[in-house]
Amino acid sequence: MLLQTGVVWGNEIIGVDKVVVYKAKRELQLCEEDSVLRRYKIALGKNVTGHKQHAGDSRTPEGKYVLDWRNPNSKYYLSFHISYPNLEDEKRAQALGVSSGGDIFIHGYPTGISAGLWSRYWFLGKDWTDGCIAVSNEAMDEIWASVRDGTPIEIYP
Repeated sequence: MLLQTGVVWGNEIIGVDKVVVYKAKRELQLCEEDSVLRRYKIALGKNVTGHKQHAGDSRTPEGKYVLDWRNPNSKYYLSFHISYPNLEDEKRAQALGVSSGGDIFIHGYPTGISAGLWSRYWFLGKDWTDGCIAVSNEAMDEIWASVRDGTPIEIYP
C-alpha cells in the first residue's frame, strides 16, 4: 500500500540508491541518499520477533544485504532476491549447528489468487510469509521499475 509519493519519471523513481525496511513499523522505504522517496506497507515472516537464525524459523532477517537478482516468474507475482545469508549469518548458523536458510525475497501476493481478495482477507494487518517481505502487487510494480539489481537493502528490527 502506497503511503507517500516520491519523484517519478514515467514508471521509474529517480535516484533509488537504497531500500530500508523497518520491521516494527511494517514499512519498506525507497531512498535516495538520506531522503525517503516512497514508503510501502509490508507483511513479514510469521515469527516476527528477532533476526532469522536458521532455515524454517519463519523469521525475516535483520542486517545489511543486497537485492542481487529478480524473478519475473515468481510464485508471488514478482520478486527481488535478498542476499541473505551474509558471512555473519553463516557463521552464526554454523556455531548453532544449523542451516542458515535462504530464499528470502521482497515479493507480491501469491500468483493465482485474486489480488483484491488476498488484500482484503489476508494481507492487511497479518504477517504471513516464511521470512520474506511482502508488499502489494501495485507496490511491487513500482519497486520492480525503480530498483536496480545490486541495490543495498538494510533491514532493521
